[in-house]
Parts: sequence; C-alpha cells; structure tokens
Amino acid sequence: MGWDNSRPVPWQRLMREWVVYALIMSAIFVLFFRDNNLIGALAGILISGPLYLALGAVLAKFGYQRKRLKELRDESRAEAGAKRSAQSDGDVDGAASRPRPAPTSRTAGGGNRPKSSSKRKR
Repeated sequence: MGWDNSRPVPWQRLMREWVVYALIMSAIFVLFFRDNNLIGALAGILISGPLYLALGAVLAKFGYQRKRLKELRDESRAEAGAKRSAQSDGDVDGAASRPRPAPTSRTAGGGNRPKSSSKRKR
C-alpha cells in the first residue's frame, strides 16, 4: 500500500500504548537500576515517546493497522469452531479419506513370514 493522507492516525491508541510501555519500563528501571544513572534511563524513555508516535503515524498513513486483542481472540474462536465442525463431519485434515497403503514385507503383510517353530523338523 502506498501513502494516503486521508487515512486516520489512531493517536489515542498510540499514546495509550506508549504510556503503558513508559510506566512499565520506568518501574523496572527504578527497581533494578537505583544506584546507576536513573535520570539517563528515564530520559531515554521520554525521548522514545515522540519517536514511537512518529513511527506509528507514518505506518498508519501507509495503511498498517495492528489487530486488537479482541479481534485476535475472535479469529481464534472462529478457527476453533471450524475445526470442531470439521471433526464432527469426520474429515480430519483429509486423513480419514486417504486409503491404507498396500502391505509390504516390512509390515508383515507381504507373505514373507517365517514359519512357526512347531512345524520344523528336528
């Protein structure tokens, strides 16, 4: 897809996602890097905000739109339902409609079985 100025940019969603990321990363930095340069790490997180928003806006103008968790769950439920209906019909990945292979000497159906020991002469 090409660039389209009429495509909307989901600013609220982008901001919400970045705020969640910033809060989680800030908490991790505060917990694990108390003695080190905490100000630099937090400044890096703040700088990542405009970069994330700019990249998200450019991708939105090109037509990229991530699926939400609700959409992913709905798709997986639909696939599971289709799989269940296929199993109830008796067609599981085409395995039920495929015939059995012909017997071979390795599968002991080819007639090359050894004679039983009771029939042997002593």
